[in-house]
Amino acid sequence: MRIRRIIMGFSQKTEPNLDHAIAGAASGFITRFLCQPLDVIKIRFQLQVEPISKCHISKYKSVSQAFLLILREEGISALWKGHIPAQLLSITYGTAQFYSYNVFIKMMQKLPKIEQWNHSMHFIAGTGAGSIAIIISFPFDTVRTRLVAQSSNHQVYNGVLHSCSSILRQESPKVFFSGLLPTLLQNAPHTGLQFAFYKFFTDCYKRYTSGTDTNFYNSMLSGSAAGFITKTIVYPFDLARKRLQIQGFQHGRKGFGKFFQCNGLLDCLKMTVKEEGIQGLFKGLVPTQIKATTTSALHFTVYEQVLLLLRIL
Repeated sequence: MRIRRIIMGFSQKTEPNLDHAIAGAASGFITRFLCQPLDVIKIRFQLQVEPISKCHISKYKSVSQAFLLILREEGISALWKGHIPAQLLSITYGTAQFYSYNVFIKMMQKLPKIEQWNHSMHFIAGTGAGSIAIIISFPFDTVRTRLVAQSSNHQVYNGVLHSCSSILRQESPKVFFSGLLPTLLQNAPHTGLQFAFYKFFTDCYKRYTSGTDTNFYNSMLSGSAAGFITKTIVYPFDLARKRLQIQGFQHGRKGFGKFFQCNGLLDCLKMTVKEEGIQGLFKGLVPTQIKATTTSALHFTVYEQVLLLLRIL
């Protein structure tokens, strides 16, 4: 009985944070599985130097054309290319993000008069949580990008373990963190803005409907709006991150057109504008906005619903 009381006491102390971690992991897994095809198309667009236009001799010309071309050339499985490292990324990121966010919120709620800075508090907590989640999960993102970027007809990597061992053997461990700076510049404020906008829209929804709880419809609508707005704001950094992650990977990009070479974040942004114009910084924005709207809605909704289920259990 004494052991049981000790275990129950420990469980009660850790349950809230553990619930947020479990809900974050479930949210990351489900969202990634459903939205992976949009991510594959987005990455292919981001890495293509040639214009995304029906009037140009480019491999990918539109979302629908890219979708059908990938199906025809590589099969349906190509739309989930890099899915295993992507799942590892999403589960790790979701767990770290929501767990850290919950910890930061609890810490700041102890500060005097913090309620006057409600939305700022969510932005700061989201930015801190996003930074921690990015650093922890970033190697999975690099591996996923390499696997998605390679042609099925010129495969360099045969899976997650092979790609990791090849990078370590042929390049260096720091390659796993290539593009970390633009990712932090993009995703840290992106996560902060996402949480702040989500809180803002959920509060607006509650005022409009005279509700008190964040229900399914509130999460879906607020998550969609938050995802769309924040991703559009920080998009050029997302494009730069993907291009930096494939530096030194020319041999895996045969058949995809001209290879983009750059040295660092500023050079990447400058070379993109020089070769492709300002619009080049927003290449792949449409599938990204579709993906961001969908994933953000699913991310917050699944998270809230799993939390609710855990409370009932």
